[in-house]
Amino acid sequence: MPMGRNTAKLIVLTVAIVLAGCGSGKTRRDGPGSSRIPDLPGDAVPRAEPRSRYGNGPQYEVFNKTYTVMQSSAGYQERGVASWYGTKFHGNLTSNREVYDMYAMTAAHKTLPLPAYVRVRNLRNNKSVVVRVNDRGPFAHNRIIDLSYAAATKLDMIRDGTSLVEVTAISFDKPSGDRPTAVNKPPQPTLTSIPSTTVSRLFVQVGAFGDRSNAARRLEFLSRSGIDSAFIFEDKSSGTSLFRVRIGPVADVVLYDVLVEELEGLGITDPYLITE
Repeated sequence: MPMGRNTAKLIVLTVAIVLAGCGSGKTRRDGPGSSRIPDLPGDAVPRAEPRSRYGNGPQYEVFNKTYTVMQSSAGYQERGVASWYGTKFHGNLTSNREVYDMYAMTAAHKTLPLPAYVRVRNLRNNKSVVVRVNDRGPFAHNRIIDLSYAAATKLDMIRDGTSLVEVTAISFDKPSGDRPTAVNKPPQPTLTSIPSTTVSRLFVQVGAFGDRSNAARRLEFLSRSGIDSAFIFEDKSSGTSLFRVRIGPVADVVLYDVLVEELEGLGITDPYLITE
């Protein structure tokens, strides 16, 4: 195990995470089983669509937590844990009143406007897909997107049930406000797609400092708190040194969940996934 922590605390947190995952009802058993699996579709093709009359808030509440729907998907990018859903919801209505098809390239997200298009990249194997977001969720702790069975299959995450991913919006909205916002161009169609099989190492970054002494203080704080796999990475890519405090490598989603839970307890609420 790459991270030295209080063993009892680790066991308790791991059991809690497993129980939460079971409660979601979205596991390997949620796949098609022995029935014939249709041919998987190509990626969703992004296009400008009107905002749905349904599922767009502006706010809604689930499990006593309030979520605010984004006005635009432009510039959105996030890294975290993806899950998937299948037969239990196949044929039911999504949040924007479409019929959920587990064999289509769709996804659920808590706050992106409906519909929206995003590229989802599996940080472990670098495979990626484009999906259309037409549903709300996932509402399990520390999950950022719920993928259809088809999308999860193409990302090679069915067996594990979850994966660490990067989600990037493909938006047709124009930037607005005082700060410029990057607008992602729709991907150009290709005849063939050869996914990368390279396995990346994952780290959690918990601070970037211009002064090494500040980075050293963060490192010492983590060490005193029982996180002994943290280190300082000196980044000289911009011409001047930036000292980044990172933890890892992180082997899987369970350890990532445990680490995020522990960091939140220490008041560190903005960890960022780094790949190598």
